[in-house]
Amino acid sequence: MYRSVSLRAVACLSALLPAAMLQAAPDPELEALKQELLELKQRYEVQQKALAVLEQRVRQVEEQPASPAPKRLAKSPADLKGNPGVGTGAAAASGGSGSSYGQSLANDSQPAQSVSNLYDEASGFFGGGKFSVETGITYSRYDSRQLVLNGFLALDSIFLGAINLDRIKADTWTLDLTGRYNFNNRWQFDLNVPVVYRESTYQSGGGNSGAANVTTEDTVKEDPTIGDVNFGVAYKFLDESANTPDAVVTLRVKAPTGKDPFGIKLVRVADNSNLAVPESLPTGNGVWSITPGISLVKTFDPAVLFGSLSYTYNMEESFDDISSNPAVETPGKVRIGDSFQIGAGIAFALNEKMSMSFSVSDLVQRKSKLKEDGGDWQAVVSSDANAGYFNIGMTIAATDSLTIVPNLSIGMTDDAPDFQFSLKLPYYF
Repeated sequence: MYRSVSLRAVACLSALLPAAMLQAAPDPELEALKQELLELKQRYEVQQKALAVLEQRVRQVEEQPASPAPKRLAKSPADLKGNPGVGTGAAAASGGSGSSYGQSLANDSQPAQSVSNLYDEASGFFGGGKFSVETGITYSRYDSRQLVLNGFLALDSIFLGAINLDRIKADTWTLDLTGRYNFNNRWQFDLNVPVVYRESTYQSGGGNSGAANVTTEDTVKEDPTIGDVNFGVAYKFLDESANTPDAVVTLRVKAPTGKDPFGIKLVRVADNSNLAVPESLPTGNGVWSITPGISLVKTFDPAVLFGSLSYTYNMEESFDDISSNPAVETPGKVRIGDSFQIGAGIAFALNEKMSMSFSVSDLVQRKSKLKEDGGDWQAVVSSDANAGYFNIGMTIAATDSLTIVPNLSIGMTDDAPDFQFSLKLPYYF
């Protein structure tokens, strides 16, 4: 009996001992466990919110229509033309098919066709080892007014004499035929043959024996005639890299195949002694000229920056007649003033088929000189000029072989035409 009571007491004590030990656990440890549990719950709630946001973004992206990514201009278009293997090395290294990752990178590195056409126009390089033929037509409008005062100023405010307002309106149409051959994207040779049609209207006051309120005009036309044929050679000595542009040097030679302006007689209009018009209009300069130049092109996807600088040297030439007096024939020499031209601009590829360009250019020409046989050189008054232009151009890739290039030039100085519009159609074989 005594043993039974003892065993029961031991069993009770052993059952109560864990509870007593648990109650005796230190309170700081329990609080730490509760705090850790609370932090875990908070982290779980944050993760749930983040997952919900990500899921919403994924749904938004999936609902948007798929659009092709813009093509990156990893290489200059001329370099890719001259080296067809450029850009395909990744695909070859991967050993995969056309849908492989390497092939997708290669395709993405090819520039848009509009960028290639834009580069051709900016650099002057066409074809990439192929023949190209270009047909272009250009229309220029020139409208000039000149106030002629023949008298003197009295009392510092009253003009005594004759006042005439002379005006010249000139329209010129030029059809250009150009053939080019690009060898290995390094050398280029081209030949340009222009056909020129000119029409000029001359106006002057003082008609009907000097009546001040009568204006007389006369129009002179020149049928379509071949202008000055020119030949050009270009060499690309620097290829574009991350820090350097494409650089091309050019040399052009122009032959005096057009009708020269020397010896053309000025004829007085019958009813206006103040107005004299030429018998015909020239279609060329009449002298040989050499023009070296350089052009730089740098691509900054999707823009292209370009600039050019050239200098024209006109050779001295002898003529049987350099006088404009109908009653006089004077042989002599002519030295047309040299000129230099500078230009710069920027162009953008709007999409795969179209690009636009904006540029400014300025041509500065020195005075020309005439020398009669046995006489001295004399400068021609008002023969120097400064013609500035603002140009707006576009390239449209009609097909893989045909490009349409319209351009509008707006004259910014008095010596420049009021405006000039050209349309070029280069075709690649």
